[in-house]
Amino acid sequence: MSFVCLTKPVLHGYFRSSCSWRVRIAFALKGIEYDQVAVNLIQDGGQQFTEQYKTLNPMQQVPAVEIDGLVLSQSLAVIQYIDETRPGPRLLPADPKKRAQVRMISDIIASGIQPLQNLHVIQKMGTEKVQWAQHFIHRGFQALEPILKQTAGKYCVGDEISMADICLVPQVYNAERFKVDVGLYPTIQRLNETLHEIEAFRVSHPSSQPDTPADLRA
Repeated sequence: MSFVCLTKPVLHGYFRSSCSWRVRIAFALKGIEYDQVAVNLIQDGGQQFTEQYKTLNPMQQVPAVEIDGLVLSQSLAVIQYIDETRPGPRLLPADPKKRAQVRMISDIIASGIQPLQNLHVIQKMGTEKVQWAQHFIHRGFQALEPILKQTAGKYCVGDEISMADICLVPQVYNAERFKVDVGLYPTIQRLNETLHEIEAFRVSHPSSQPDTPADLRA
């Protein structure tokens, strides 16, 4: 199923948001042109908390994506929607067993790791925020590493890029930001290095977005 799109999708996001980055990767892999509207999670106490943005995304999180007359506000929902409605490489495998593995890995990251070290949570942790983030990233990676040893080929599940890879790269970036030794997880490290060689992952990187601060630009 596909749609003839008269207007480009609009991604409301933040350069360093993992969830925004996932959507950027997916758009890039699919070759979809889109517009970006920056939602600064720091400035003015967080622009996601404005009444204007709340009408767009009642959860007051990023991303929010305007597409085909819809507003979608969860990154995995966005990725699956564009996979089901746009041509280009599949982001979920046709094989049901591999598709289940992709969803499992994606959910481990998107539900079991990332939310515990996102900005809203760690702001509540005060001086313990780095230790808190490290603990939950290590806990998640200790589970993810043996799973990926079983499922991975060149990429997270076999030899085709999928939604699992889209979730993995931003999470490794966060791990490195919080000084986690990714070398403890050789499969995760190998996959991340391989994926960083792919153009879609490079152009969507936080260091090269319209709202990236000058001192963080690549």
